Amino acid sequence: MITPGDIVHIDLSSKIQSRSPSPEKDLQTTFYGRGFNVAYLLRHLPPQADPLGPENILVISCGLLTGTAAPSASRSHISALSPQTGFLGSSNVGGNLGLHLRLAGIQSLIITGKAVKPSYLLIQENSLEIREAETLWGLDTWKTMEKVRQAFGDEKLSILSIGPAGEKMVPFACIMADREHAAGRTGMGAVLGSKHLKAIVVKRSAPVPRPHTARERAAIARYVQEVKNSPEFETTSRHGGAGYVKWADDMSILATLNYRSNHFAGAEKIDARNLSPYKKKSLGCSRCPVQCKAELLFPNGKGKRTSGIRPEFESMVSLGSKCGVNDPQDIVRLDNLCCRLGLDTISAGGAIAFAMDLFDRGILTREDTGGLDIRWGDTAVMEKLLRDMASRKGFGAVLARGTRGAARIIGRGSDRYAFQVKGLELSGYHPYYIMGTALSYAVSTRGGDFNDFFPSVEYGWSPERAMAELGNASAVELSSIHGKGALVKRALLVNISLDCLGLCKVPSQGLTRGNDLKIESDLASNMTGWDLTPEKLFRMAERIAHLERLFNIRHGLTGTDDRLPEIFFEKASETGEPSQGTNWLKPMVQDFYRVMGWDRNGIPEQKTLQNFGIHYSPGFVTISRRKSMRNPG
Repeated sequence: MITPGDIVHIDLSSKIQSRSPSPEKDLQTTFYGRGFNVAYLLRHLPPQADPLGPENILVISCGLLTGTAAPSASRSHISALSPQTGFLGSSNVGGNLGLHLRLAGIQSLIITGKAVKPSYLLIQENSLEIREAETLWGLDTWKTMEKVRQAFGDEKLSILSIGPAGEKMVPFACIMADREHAAGRTGMGAVLGSKHLKAIVVKRSAPVPRPHTARERAAIARYVQEVKNSPEFETTSRHGGAGYVKWADDMSILATLNYRSNHFAGAEKIDARNLSPYKKKSLGCSRCPVQCKAELLFPNGKGKRTSGIRPEFESMVSLGSKCGVNDPQDIVRLDNLCCRLGLDTISAGGAIAFAMDLFDRGILTREDTGGLDIRWGDTAVMEKLLRDMASRKGFGAVLARGTRGAARIIGRGSDRYAFQVKGLELSGYHPYYIMGTALSYAVSTRGGDFNDFFPSVEYGWSPERAMAELGNASAVELSSIHGKGALVKRALLVNISLDCLGLCKVPSQGLTRGNDLKIESDLASNMTGWDLTPEKLFRMAERIAHLERLFNIRHGLTGTDDRLPEIFFEKASETGEPSQGTNWLKPMVQDFYRVMGWDRNGIPEQKTLQNFGIHYSPGFVTISRRKSMRNPG
């Protein structure tokens, strides 16, 4: 049976650190991971905090099962006030970071203040040390990792680092965990950069845990078997998420040429199935049965005799179909460059697609771009723009502000083609053709993002099941606006639960698509010995959803922010297709508010908060303790 780790706080300004056991009340009210993060930030972050100021708080939390013998339990959640959106910054990352933190006895790491000089944190055994990192400052994430490992002579170190984009505080700078895992969205890399923190280095201080009881082994076997029995297991294991690019095109939901279209002529070319001949070895997180990542080696072509990491679905779309690029080797090179520079591929690709669209329409000219012809599919120009974004030079400095910020500088009606919500660029599905995803983009806590909700229910359930569980068979019709409030709520609560447990979404939502938390609660109950039913997990997740909403309201969110770009409600001139109404989103948003227990402006009703033991005012929030979940299950 597992015991949660400690809460460790480090103030980079004063170099004062403290360590204390995880409070029992956090388990009872918000769990760990995503839930702990938002509850802590609500209690401690000033409402007027500067996202790039020393007062911002960055919290890295393991989920309840992270670093245990549970399969697919590799995830850590990173949160702060986002410099990109101004709302809750939230990003989830796999790899070995969570495992190594838990082996060091750490459940959550809370970072405040700002180091005087570029620094990194070294965590080993029971110690945490701030060390100077001036020799690392300016290096990309891969070189940082190599240099640190060489210095310690330890290839098993887990290294969380930022690249030049984070150092320059690009609002959508990401954090990389080793080479292939990214905490990509909402600019958490910029927060680390603002604190002069280049890296967090964790040295493994204990053996990898193994299941000790027959009960644990049986629960693990049931979970793994459920994942492997999925019809999509082989495809995802072989090709990763990018093996579904052609599927998205066939479903008419592939974002193309900055959302001008939902089909891409080169979709089959950039599907990861075409990268199979170059697969050198599979990669993945500790104890994951899927191993969905891969190292590639190109013996010929543009990437001759070079190796790289296979991109995931969102990178293939953002740097591929959105920008008109149909060569998978080019996309691999650009994706890996983003990882090294520390740029979120979705926002970076979205910013370039935005610029290409404006250039094609004549809104931008070479005079605006410093002499660059920013044309569809020009990967040489894309590479220059990525490097200039990371260093905030030339026209790249404009795009480094994101599409919302760039549109404010460019003007001339360019905001019409800036496809973002709450300042966060939309991800890879075209929202005009998949209504549950469209609603998720609009109401997501962190902005225009699919993975914050992961509503795979929409294409994973039958109408009969939708009727039985959501009360509306139309909820799983992609083009229908009916029943989407209940569908998106279900997806949100499952997603939050997984982020609190520390389980990866690929097996649970991408493959099994149960979205009922039955196999997850079975696994968690047997690994912890606690009474964790699906109903308890859903209730805990709903409490956290309200806390996330309250956090954003405290930082200026209103119902008008739950929107999509207006162009989606106009006649689709590029395709000649009419819209589904003046504003087909509004009734879905109101439906979502209703099922969440929020008022017409998206503010949680007092009776809703009381039902979840939340006592809130703009100045403070408290959460009442509920019945303990530690009862033996």
